[in-house]
Amino acid sequence: MTASEAGGSGGSRDVRAVIFDWGGTITPWHTVDLAEQWHAFARAYHVDDSGLALALAEAALAAEDAGWKRGRSDNSSARIEEIIAEAGIAVGDPRTTAALAAYRAFWEPHTWTDPHIKPLWEGLRDRGIRVGVLSNTIWTRDYHRDVFARDGVLHLVDADVYSSETPWVKPSPEIFLHAAQQVGVEPAACVYVGDRSYEDVHGPQSVGMRAIWVPHSDIPEDQQVSVEVTPDAVAHELIDVLAIVDGWLGEGQPGDEASTSR
Repeated sequence: MTASEAGGSGGSRDVRAVIFDWGGTITPWHTVDLAEQWHAFARAYHVDDSGLALALAEAALAAEDAGWKRGRSDNSSARIEEIIAEAGIAVGDPRTTAALAAYRAFWEPHTWTDPHIKPLWEGLRDRGIRVGVLSNTIWTRDYHRDVFARDGVLHLVDADVYSSETPWVKPSPEIFLHAAQQVGVEPAACVYVGDRSYEDVHGPQSVGMRAIWVPHSDIPEDQQVSVEVTPDAVAHELIDVLAIVDGWLGEGQPGDEASTSR
């Protein structure tokens, strides 16, 4: 990251927390067949009836798609329990437990934490900076925390917020303010790191946070919302966040590898 790649509000404000998006940021971007996740679910639910399995997969995919579209239009959140209920499945059914296990097995290869995250989070904490997570997700807190524990980074998270536990999704100001409150730092001293311009640059900047954009995700066109924003900095690799933050901590003195525009 060079000075010419930084923009936005910048300034010499303190940095006391860095909050991270999950999918496409903490975990590297994967192009996933979103229909297949529900086919895996449905095959495990309707083991002996391929016709019913196909119908269930299509209903669940439609319910999930509608939930994400609502989030992009009115910033309201959704949960996996609601999605499968809309598809006509009872959450407490033993077949649902087996189907959710198959669903999670499908996602397992796509949830691994980026290898830069551990040294990055350790570096931030060494600097006295709190580490937060804020994710738009239909999955539960326990699911995400199990992923972090599996990958040996859960102990480095000071606070985590999942849209599935709130009424909102990014880029709503409310969810960013809630994340700042949970990490115990006022928004002006928070930095947000993510891979989407609308959710992860526009959203945090709307409440006074600085935003670092990580432009390495091949986001499908139907998931994008057009917005004119300029990130405060660009990190081409996650580990670059440390240099960017160091530049801000040093108030962007000449010679810093990363600085903000004034």
